[in-house]
Amino acid sequence: MASTTHSLTYLRPSAVRAASDGAPALALETGGGLTSHGLAPFPRFFSGFLTAPQAAAGGLLAVADVAATRYWQPQNRASLDPVVTGNGDRLRFESFSGCGGVYARLDVLAAGIDGEMLGTGTTNVDVNAPLREALAMVGGGDPLHVAVGPDDVTVTTFDGPVVEKKVPLPERWLRGFAEVQVIASRFDLRAELGAAAAARFLRSLPRNTRQVLWAVPAAGTLRAASAASPGAVCLAGPDRLRALTRVLRHATALRVYGPAVRAGEGPQASAWEVELPGMRLTLTVSPDAARGFSGEGAVLAGLADPHAADDADLVAALLAWEPRVEIGALALESGLTPERVRAALTRLGTAGRIGYDVSEAAYFHRELPYDTGRVEHMNPRLRHARRLVAEHRVSLAGDTARVIGDTATYAVRLSGDGSCTCEWWAGHRGGRGPCKHVLAAQLTARAAADDRSTVEVKA
Repeated sequence: MASTTHSLTYLRPSAVRAASDGAPALALETGGGLTSHGLAPFPRFFSGFLTAPQAAAGGLLAVADVAATRYWQPQNRASLDPVVTGNGDRLRFESFSGCGGVYARLDVLAAGIDGEMLGTGTTNVDVNAPLREALAMVGGGDPLHVAVGPDDVTVTTFDGPVVEKKVPLPERWLRGFAEVQVIASRFDLRAELGAAAAARFLRSLPRNTRQVLWAVPAAGTLRAASAASPGAVCLAGPDRLRALTRVLRHATALRVYGPAVRAGEGPQASAWEVELPGMRLTLTVSPDAARGFSGEGAVLAGLADPHAADDADLVAALLAWEPRVEIGALALESGLTPERVRAALTRLGTAGRIGYDVSEAAYFHRELPYDTGRVEHMNPRLRHARRLVAEHRVSLAGDTARVIGDTATYAVRLSGDGSCTCEWWAGHRGGRGPCKHVLAAQLTARAAADDRSTVEVKA
C-alpha cells in the first residue's frame, strides 16, 4: 500500500512536568493543523484540569498503545502519533493501529473537563516513550493540569531547537478512517454491562489467538460462542481489545455495538466502549485479525453517487467543528436530501474530515492532512467501474445488467445492495462492499435515471 511521509514539528517533547505549585502538569505538544482560524503551527485546544486524571492517563495510554501496535505481524512496530481534535465542548484523541484493523478513540467530555476550551481544530499530539512512562505513574489523588498545545508566551519566546518527526502515513491508514465512519454508522447498541461484569468478561478472553468469537448477551453479562446468533456481536481476534485493560479499574460500564446478524453469519466489525468518569474509550475492530478496515468497501456506494463530489463541497462549507454533525440539520441548511448528505459525508470521510460516534449515533468534524482528490486513486474498484462505464460495457435490462468484464461477461442484479456472478462477489458475498461490476451497473442505472428526470423536467 502506498504511503507518504508526514513531517510533524513540535516545539518540545510532550511531558509530565512539575507546575509552580509542585503538582504534576501534563503538557501535550501539538504539531501543525487546521483550526477554525485556518492553519496553525502549534494549535492550542485546552488548558485546565481533567476531573479524573488517572483514568484520563490510562485512556491516553490506550490510544497510544493502538497507535504503536501492529496486531497482525506484530514484529513490525508502528510509529504514528495520535490525532487530537478540539470539538468545542470536548477533546477527542484518535489513533489507528499500524495493521489497520483497530481504531481507538478517547472522548474527554464536558463532564471530564475543568478548564478552558481555547480553540477548535485537529492536529497530531506528540506521544513519546518518556511521556508514556510518566503517564503510567499518574496517581489517583493528584490533580493533573493539562495543556493541549503550548501557550502563546511559549510560542512567542521559544528560540530553542524544535522536535521533528517524520512518520509514514500510509493510504491504508486514511482509508481505514474513511471506512470506519461508514461501518460504525450501521451499528446499534447490543449489550451494556456493569463495571464488574465488564471486567470479568474482558479478562476472561483468550490471549494470543486470532480466532473469531461471538459475544452473546446473557443475564447482564456476555458469554463467548463460536458461531453467530441473533443479537450476538462479533469479536475477531479478542487479543485486540487488550488496550482496554489500561482503564478497567476506572470503568463504570461496557457497551458493545454491532450490526444485526443472523444465525451462522460470517464475521463482522464491532465497537467496544468503556465508560469512564467524564470520558469514553472506544475500540472498533475489523472482522478479521488479518484484515484491516481499508479494504472493506463500505465507502464505495456513497462515492459512486454522481452528485457526491459537488454535494461534498457544499456540506464541507457548513461544517464548523461541531461535536455532533446532525444529518437533518445539514439537509435543511444545504437543501439536500438526507441520503445525499450521507453520501457527501462519506466522500468527506475519505479525506478524514468526518468521524462517527457510536455512543451518540452522530457524526463529528475533524481534519486530516489529505484531500478528497485522491478518492479515485485510493479506491481501485470505483476507478475500474468508471472505466467499464466509459467503455460502454454495461447494458441495463430492468433490475438486471450485463457487464462485459476484462475476462468474461457477468450478470448483475441491482436490487438490494446488488449481486454479481463474478468470482470476487462469490468469495465475499457482498461482505466487503460491491464489486466493480455492480458499481459499474449502479453508475449506469443512476445516469439513466438522471437522464429520464432531465427529459421529464424539460417536457
